[in-house]
Amino acid sequence: MALGGRGRGVGDGRRGPRLPRVVAQGGAAVRREPAMVPEAEFRSYYGRPVLKPPVWHEPHMPTYLYLGGMSGASSTIAVTARLTGHARLARTARLAAAAGATLGAALLAAELGRPERFLNMLRIFKPSSPMSVGSWVLAAQGGLSAAALAGDLAGVLPAAGDAALLATGVTGPLTATYTAVLVADTAVPAWHEAYRELPFLFAGSAMAAAGAVAMLGTPRAQAGPARAVAALGAATETVAGEVLERRLGFVGEPYRKGRAGRLMRAARVLTAGGGLLAVVAGRSRALTALAGIALTAGSLCTRFGILEAGRASAADPKYTVVPQRRRLDARAGAVPKDA
Repeated sequence: MALGGRGRGVGDGRRGPRLPRVVAQGGAAVRREPAMVPEAEFRSYYGRPVLKPPVWHEPHMPTYLYLGGMSGASSTIAVTARLTGHARLARTARLAAAAGATLGAALLAAELGRPERFLNMLRIFKPSSPMSVGSWVLAAQGGLSAAALAGDLAGVLPAAGDAALLATGVTGPLTATYTAVLVADTAVPAWHEAYRELPFLFAGSAMAAAGAVAMLGTPRAQAGPARAVAALGAATETVAGEVLERRLGFVGEPYRKGRAGRLMRAARVLTAGGGLLAVVAGRSRALTALAGIALTAGSLCTRFGILEAGRASAADPKYTVVPQRRRLDARAGAVPKDA
């Protein structure tokens, strides 16, 4: 990745703006007007982007992110509900966790093109590779959540099912957030620069989605904990999204503009509205349904919006070049003049 040739503007392939020239006429210095040049455009060489934009299929990848997050957070709900005696809620959450992990793995295999590619990632475990760790976490989550559900529904080896359920208390939170680490561990500006906030954003979105599913699938009299999880997740996602856009500043523009901006705004409205409805729904069937639908739609919009923002930031060289230039300037300013 080149930052620019010698004597040229950084990354745009054009000569920088000319400075005013000072010449002597009759012993007096005369300052000429600076040459008028158009504002530099952020282009890479041969008109190509600096980074290769990420490629995925819709709705495969964003739906996979949604299902994986929902599955992980549902496991956490299931464990908590089982330990606190909410048997009906625990069963609903077990079912959501197993279904989300299974469907998510199927979508990931479809995204990769061939199922054996996913299996190949399980041949070697690399702790230093987020992709390798994530593949193993997803596989463990799928197997454990299926075992936990089978033990509950079939009544076969219920102790083993409960043990598997408790194990998902570990794999669940990892499944809900590991995709945030995956996307942040790239050179895509809108993702990489948001490495601090994305895990909280993904966790909040997963909690909101899981709470919504549990609300919709559990009798209203027993769905109180699910409503609380949904409201907490909605608040976490909303706050994390606001912090992300404010801290990123210029690099956060893709989250506010174009298709990604529309998706993220829709996500904020749906998530905040769904969270408020979850708080006030009580045992109202209509309000519970509206809250669940709004939170589900908001979580999906968040996943679509984050992926689209990453694609937009990779396609426009300025989101790569300008932060690099600023970091170089900051380092140059930090060097002592006598160094």
